[in-house]
Amino acid sequence: MSDYYGASESSISFPVLSAEQLTCGIEFLADFWKEKYLQEYIKNGGSKIKFVTGRTGSGKSHFLCLMAFAAKNENYKVVQFSAKNIWMHDFKEIYVEIFRQCNIMECLEAVSRHLIQEMGFNYRDIPQGMKFIDYLSQNNFGDALTKREIRSQLRQIFLDNPLLDNNFALALSMLTGSILGYPVLEEQNRELLLLWLKGDRTVKLSQLRALGFFPSRITKYNARHMLRSLAEVIRMGGYSGLFITIDNLEILISWSSLEPLHYTKMKRDDTYENIRQLIDDIDSMKNIMFVYAFDRELTDNENTGVKSYQALWMRIQNEIIGERFNRFTDMVDLDRFAAQEYSPEIIMAISQNLANLSKCISKNPLDLEAAAAVAAQARAGAIGVPKLIQIAMQEVDSDV
Repeated sequence: MSDYYGASESSISFPVLSAEQLTCGIEFLADFWKEKYLQEYIKNGGSKIKFVTGRTGSGKSHFLCLMAFAAKNENYKVVQFSAKNIWMHDFKEIYVEIFRQCNIMECLEAVSRHLIQEMGFNYRDIPQGMKFIDYLSQNNFGDALTKREIRSQLRQIFLDNPLLDNNFALALSMLTGSILGYPVLEEQNRELLLLWLKGDRTVKLSQLRALGFFPSRITKYNARHMLRSLAEVIRMGGYSGLFITIDNLEILISWSSLEPLHYTKMKRDDTYENIRQLIDDIDSMKNIMFVYAFDRELTDNENTGVKSYQALWMRIQNEIIGERFNRFTDMVDLDRFAAQEYSPEIIMAISQNLANLSKCISKNPLDLEAAAAVAAQARAGAIGVPKLIQIAMQEVDSDV
């Protein structure tokens, strides 16, 4: 796993650092994303895909962790994973990992509380561990009319929602009913529904049909549609939205035998096509933000990188570059950002933070001369500023 500044754990002596404690310089971009996207655009129903690139050690992983921390504080469901661990050429695999991290039953618990309130009851009055239907029966409200109202509310919340796939909505309606205690759903059938939602191929569709449920399997062809439904349920559960970070996408062009996943040309092109389709479909989704991160080799390599797949490259290539870094850009180049924002004074401040946080190991911050040398080296070297700061601090300590 990479540390927040993109260096492997074996190559540094610094501890893994808390993202929110290392914001020198990068807050120029992070605060902008927090305000414009997390607090406004995505929360208000928008959707977005961003790409973060840069040289090794430019701070890509750190930035993803920083934004994930900010998203959690803004009440988003946050999903984080690496392309080194999840196949990227089949969007079903991406959907399954997102679903796995989202805790759908927690969202449905919140929806069930909303339903109880809509029916004129206070969910806080229900004893812990007691289902709503048992509470109603105990208080002489468990009549046929009340049960019909529960069904009506479930239908209105799920089946009448145009953003939910019909099969997805029906499954969630039954699962929410199991939380309420009505309509009754046996534990075995509850597990079957959850397995289907997770895309588990061991589930026999004939078992689901016995529930009056006639779904098709979740595949790479309908997984984006299912993701849209998942994002809507997360919003219904009281969250601001769904924030997803995918790191290490450069594995697509890696030839290392040490990598756990290896991409053929066909799988690589399928991955590029998946991203292209997601870009084209993103406006049909709501309250969702994707952030992909990768080494700049993925854009520089003309033969196997994203430039080799013209349909995708046309959608993500940078717009005309102006004098100032454009914080609205969908392709964030952290090297260009560093050249603009990481002055020697900022570099000194970052090194001071590193020194303060290295409690178990003595580390000395950089002086102005050393910081200026790092800035100059970054302009011509193959390593990003944050990693160069770490290297420079190690050299300073070895000289002391």
